[in-house]
Amino acid sequence: MNKENKQELIKRLHAEKCSCVIAQGEDTRTFHKKGVNDLYELVCHHPAYLKGAYIADKVVGKAAAALMVMGGIKEVYTDTISLSALTLLRKAHIPVDFECLVPYIQNPDKTGWCPLEEKCYHEDSIGGIFYIIRNFINKQTPFFKRLFAWK
Repeated sequence: MNKENKQELIKRLHAEKCSCVIAQGEDTRTFHKKGVNDLYELVCHHPAYLKGAYIADKVVGKAAAALMVMGGIKEVYTDTISLSALTLLRKAHIPVDFECLVPYIQNPDKTGWCPLEEKCYHEDSIGGIFYIIRNFINKQTPFFKRLFAWK
């Protein structure tokens, strides 16, 4: 992906108020769910879409970074990234461009840690982080909604 294409994805991320924009070859998709829900669904149900993809995302915490590593993305841009997420992506040799590096991702009210960032903070294995994410999402989403959410 060339520099102009990357800039277009970043512009689209902000103009369309997406949570993230993912380009896989010629196929570009926008996502709007909160947190890591879209990435989690892709890893679980459409992993091939992430393999080698470029992602433009507004906020990347450690959980999102782990899902990106699991999915095999090629490169990521984010407005804001936590130090632990940046460390995880660099350890996986995934190039990262960002605007703002923060010690941790805050919750939506800006009164403390994002709950998932806090839960994943001390876990270093991708598998362990995935397990934390799965349990977190399953507790947040009623069973029947999870059952019929996958297409």
